[in-house]
Amino acid sequence: MKAHDGMYIGGEWRPSSGADTIAVVNPADEQIIAHVPAGTAEDVDAAVRAARAAFPGWSATPPAERAARIAALRDVLVARKDEIAATVTAELGAPLALSQAVHAGVPVLVAGSYAELAASYPFEEKHGNSTVLLEPVGVVGAITPWNYPLHQIVAKVAPALAAGCTIVLKPAEDTPLTAQLFAEATEEAGLPAGVFNLVTGLGPVAGQALAAHEDVDLVSFTGSTAVGKQIGATAGGAVKRVALELGGKSANVILPSADLAKAVNVGVANVMSNSGQTCSAWTRMLVDGERYEEAVALAAAAVAKYVPGERVGPVVNAKQQARVRGYIEKGIEEGARLVAGGPEAPHPTGYYVSPTVFADVTPEMTIAQEEIFGPVISILKYEDEDDALRIANGTVYGLAGAVWAADDAEAVAFARRMDTGQVDINGGRFNPIAPFGGYKQSGVGRELGPHGLGEYLQTKSLQF
Repeated sequence: MKAHDGMYIGGEWRPSSGADTIAVVNPADEQIIAHVPAGTAEDVDAAVRAARAAFPGWSATPPAERAARIAALRDVLVARKDEIAATVTAELGAPLALSQAVHAGVPVLVAGSYAELAASYPFEEKHGNSTVLLEPVGVVGAITPWNYPLHQIVAKVAPALAAGCTIVLKPAEDTPLTAQLFAEATEEAGLPAGVFNLVTGLGPVAGQALAAHEDVDLVSFTGSTAVGKQIGATAGGAVKRVALELGGKSANVILPSADLAKAVNVGVANVMSNSGQTCSAWTRMLVDGERYEEAVALAAAAVAKYVPGERVGPVVNAKQQARVRGYIEKGIEEGARLVAGGPEAPHPTGYYVSPTVFADVTPEMTIAQEEIFGPVISILKYEDEDDALRIANGTVYGLAGAVWAADDAEAVAFARRMDTGQVDINGGRFNPIAPFGGYKQSGVGRELGPHGLGEYLQTKSLQF
């Protein structure tokens, strides 16, 4: 696609109020592929005013009509899926097959699920002598990350549209082209002017201006826990609603009865997908002592199949590459056993990181506690189920996880004791209508399905 040199505000592309731009870099070859405007607080204000002006009309639009517009948006995403995939590959570096299947494919499922929900959701309830109305919150400020650039946009915009809200989106500065393509899709789908607005820019400038804007009713943010805390504090000071999907350090718990080879291979694939840049990735593999060395050998063999530049793409930028390599060096420094990969860059060009496996990792090590956001797996040994549970729950995060056992009932019994928002049982499949979100410092609120729609609604009670 050709990059736009303006913001999408009030149904049209407008020049930014400032002259600064952001260079978009292909992380596979480090070449600049485009420039987009670096939005200002004035741009954000114009977008919020456009969203506020559009809110009365969109919120009064019948749910069936809102559903039709979301369905039309889904259809545009289907029609432009090849362009979407190519754009994600160019600015994120994901292998094209992954971009086609996941980055372009999953948003279609999510948009379709909200087209159905908008038409069927009970926006009015009866409770005794009361009628409870579920009404849109208002103007939503959506701030999205780069790791799943289109999915994270659709996971916020689609439920907001279904609820009757209007939106201002500030996408990550590393992947703004996908956001511009989405803005084109909203126009092609026939969304009324001002219902969806886009401001590209830097987080400390445009993102902060959007989170702090007095006419934004809800801030929905996906990103690091550190930034999420700042946004939460800003929103709390203004008594506005906030939805935060933050970091994770998820455990892949392999119980003694599990099929070890399957659990290890699926676990490695989970982390290697998207170059480890997945907040819900199962980066801590927990194995009983009797089968520990077998699991280590299986993981090393599995990781060897993920060749950088082929099955594994680069990480998003030079800063991220340095960050991940720094964690690998820290793991070695703290005494973990390196069994695959290492801190050396596998290619002289591109922000690649070698897929890495550590053994002899103890729960207190940095690599077992902090979110690395790269293709790095730590394998930890547990003594019994209670010890496994202590290790699994022993971080500040609680976003996702996995449990493997001989049968689902055994795995479910363990999963019920985990302090985390989503658990895959014996390799459970992705469900676009299941709620996703975290416990503890992994966030506040839920995305996807009816629970995700509920984040954008507020209640009014009528008494008769």
